[in-house]
Amino acid sequence: MAAPESLVESAPAKVNLTLRVVGRRADGYHDLESLVAFADIGDELSFAPFGKLALTVSGPGAVRAGDGADNLVVKGAAALAARVAGLRLGAFHLDKRLPVAAGLGGGSADAAAALRLLARANDLAADDGRLFDAARATGADVPVCLDPRPRLMRGIGDILSAPLALPPLPAVLVNPGVALATKAVFAGWIAAGEPPAFDASRLTMTASRDQCLQLLALQANDLEPAAIALAPPIAEVLIALRALSGCRLARMSGSGATCFGLFSTAAAAIEGAKTIARRHPQWWVRATALGGR
Repeated sequence: MAAPESLVESAPAKVNLTLRVVGRRADGYHDLESLVAFADIGDELSFAPFGKLALTVSGPGAVRAGDGADNLVVKGAAALAARVAGLRLGAFHLDKRLPVAAGLGGGSADAAAALRLLARANDLAADDGRLFDAARATGADVPVCLDPRPRLMRGIGDILSAPLALPPLPAVLVNPGVALATKAVFAGWIAAGEPPAFDASRLTMTASRDQCLQLLALQANDLEPAAIALAPPIAEVLIALRALSGCRLARMSGSGATCFGLFSTAAAAIEGAKTIARRHPQWWVRATALGGR
């Protein structure tokens, strides 16, 4: 538990509702187009703005997340310190609740939470350009996590739309306990028929949940085949989700291995999560709602 003088930020899980790989770049990266939403579950990061930069980690994912220089919380803080003279640093504590290397952007969300905490402790405006620059220097998914609201993400994650109108989407997140390296999944991607570009203009304040689900069904995650080739249990998860009563759409998030199922009602999502957890007790399963804070 955070000390009374600590600042606290949630680091919500990032879910790629759609993911289109536009093509490979000359620098080895890939240009993407992805509709991103955020869950109402995630990690929690606290910050005591005293002393040198430090990080401790607890929770189910603590061992795999690590507390050294490779942790994106530390990288993000160092990136901002390099851009803001005299930045007040301190001690972070991460409660790592999300699975690691799971396609949920957990590390990126943690880094973004660290940047928000540093901004609060140093009286930096939320739209200070140095925050975005530090986020971009820390990792491709960190910029979209800075202000966790639904957006269309393009380029390598550095081109963001304005926040989009997205009705709350009841969902079940499932990870089969398989970690996937993003680089390996992208290396296995094979260009196929190009789906239509996502028409974000159809997401309006008046769009219903059904209209949103119909729009999402026209899209895909282009990385699914490559991820399944590396980790066949992903296919088992998708089959299990699609078999649930009330599941309207099931898809992999990001580069995997976490998959999501979308439902018409929260009650159906909760019952679906219970069913999968009972049948596959070794899997990580959570009922949630996708949208943004």
